[in-house]
Amino acid sequence: MDMRRRISLNQDWQFTGPDGIEQTVNVPHTWNAVDGQDGGDDYWRGACLYRKSFSRPDLDPATEQVYLEFRGVNASAVVALNGHLAMTHDGGYSTFRKDITDLLADQNDLSVSVDNAPNDRVYPQKADFTFYGGIYRDVWLIILHKDHFDMDHCGGPGIRVTPAVEGSDAAVRVETFHRAENGRVLIRLKDAAGAVVAEGEGTDISLRIPDVHLWDGGRDPYLYSCEAELVVGGQITDQISTPFGVRTFEVDPEKGFLLNGRPYSLRGVCRHQDWKGIGNAITREHMDRDMALIREMGANAIRLAHYQHDQYFYSLCDRFGLIVWAEIPYISEHMPNGRGNTFSQMRELIAQNYNHPSIITWCLSNEITISTRDRKDMLDNHRMLNDLVHSIDPTRPTAMACYAMCSPTDPVARITDLVGWNLYLGWYVPGLFLNDLWLDTFHRMYPKRPLGLSEYGCEGMPNLHSSHPRRGDHTEEYQCLYHEYLLRCIEKRPYLWGTFVWNMFDFAADARDQGGEPGMNHKGLVSFDRQTCKDAFYLYKAWWSEEPFVHICSQRYTERHERRTQVKVYSNQKVVRLYANSAFVGERTGEHVFTFRIPLRGEVHLKARSGDCSDEAVVRYVSKPNPAYRLQKGAGKGGNWV
Repeated sequence: MDMRRRISLNQDWQFTGPDGIEQTVNVPHTWNAVDGQDGGDDYWRGACLYRKSFSRPDLDPATEQVYLEFRGVNASAVVALNGHLAMTHDGGYSTFRKDITDLLADQNDLSVSVDNAPNDRVYPQKADFTFYGGIYRDVWLIILHKDHFDMDHCGGPGIRVTPAVEGSDAAVRVETFHRAENGRVLIRLKDAAGAVVAEGEGTDISLRIPDVHLWDGGRDPYLYSCEAELVVGGQITDQISTPFGVRTFEVDPEKGFLLNGRPYSLRGVCRHQDWKGIGNAITREHMDRDMALIREMGANAIRLAHYQHDQYFYSLCDRFGLIVWAEIPYISEHMPNGRGNTFSQMRELIAQNYNHPSIITWCLSNEITISTRDRKDMLDNHRMLNDLVHSIDPTRPTAMACYAMCSPTDPVARITDLVGWNLYLGWYVPGLFLNDLWLDTFHRMYPKRPLGLSEYGCEGMPNLHSSHPRRGDHTEEYQCLYHEYLLRCIEKRPYLWGTFVWNMFDFAADARDQGGEPGMNHKGLVSFDRQTCKDAFYLYKAWWSEEPFVHICSQRYTERHERRTQVKVYSNQKVVRLYANSAFVGERTGEHVFTFRIPLRGEVHLKARSGDCSDEAVVRYVSKPNPAYRLQKGAGKGGNWV
């Protein structure tokens, strides 16, 4: 159902980069895919130029208009058409568009100056990730009738659907916005099979769905659709539609998160969108792969950090029932000249994503107290931003993620409805037990304040291993010990409304040069190229997934110099058996983590079994340890990378 015509402008752009050389590129594109991932904090930030020619689309000038739409340009864009300024935009992660009908010629020269240079007014400017420059999402021409649903408000779809559960039914408020005189709006609500369940007329109406089928997270992510027709003079001039889901949720300071009236603890991951060698210029296939890995692991929630993600990924979360924490890139350092940008990015985030049932909170900021100087201005900005969100969307709570060193008594931590803390106790500071102490202390101090873990994690590199792992060594083995402890810690505290592993995937942070691989944050459970699931990935799968499996840990730690070695197995089954060179070693009964010790002489072929599930690995004895496993001994203690 779409009367609008879309023409892709992704192909054949002339790009002039930092070296001044012009080349032909297709978008999505970034100029920092290499230098933004290699360390040194020296990736190029500045203005580059994209130019493209296109013919005037076929349209009726008496009745039709043409909009130019960009889905994501980082960070600031100045768009000119045929030598005339068409639009500007500050904010690298949201959709923006403009009516360009009056600027069109038979042959058109489109230019986009894209700037990711440091400044003091557009977020983000200070954070532990790479700010890739470029036109890194799709570009479209959209041809539609002059009498159409709104295209000019914050990149939004022109329709807002607000469902509310009333007994066994749902009352669904539908607001539409259009630019037609004497236009009539017809609304139809359809179930997942396409049958009409309610219909009516009006720009702001409430319709009733009897015996409503709830959107119930991963168990049953049921989606309805809302279709709107704009009728002018008896003629349908525009049509739009949006999926939506009907659900209730609340956050209780003791019971945690409740979905549709029952406890539904949010156990999830954080996600950065970039890929190795690609940066942010990813396609739907990349997003599908990310979602498949997250679902395989069994997570039921995602914190989409630290900016607005692609619309397609929010839709995947709707479809598969993952609860979403959404946020803007107001991060690390408050900039007095950036106040307006926090408001504009938040308006765009909500306008463009309001209809997604997966989203349950709008996050104002992340770790804003790290290096903020003007605290009075920062606090005032947060209060105004919090009020803005509530005025735009009274149905969802606000949230913020606090830096570990931010005291629970800090006024900034009491502005939003929900709060999460980014804790790396046991990684940046010694003492895993401090996680228990910190969480319980906060809960005793503020028993009525909902608390979440917005980030926790530990670096782990698939090529670094140790039989005696310790904090700071970047080995897979310590990453596993860390997450084993945190999972037990979380399980004992049902009052935690949401917990989010930092991070699902390794990601680029070009400023990083200490420990691990330069330019990279290796806290991911999966490698940057998505080719290697680290052992900790399977630990979470053992806790969260219902798909039967067994996994032998440390499979990449093939050469070991101890005469007896530990073999650790992760599984969501209750009984695991281990065999070494086909000989039965033993059987363990338990949950999640199963450990064995075996003598190590020569090469040993290992096999773990549980029912029909099995996994195999090979380890061998060597007289001296492989130096590659010891490269990062003692690394990672000097930096504070969050």
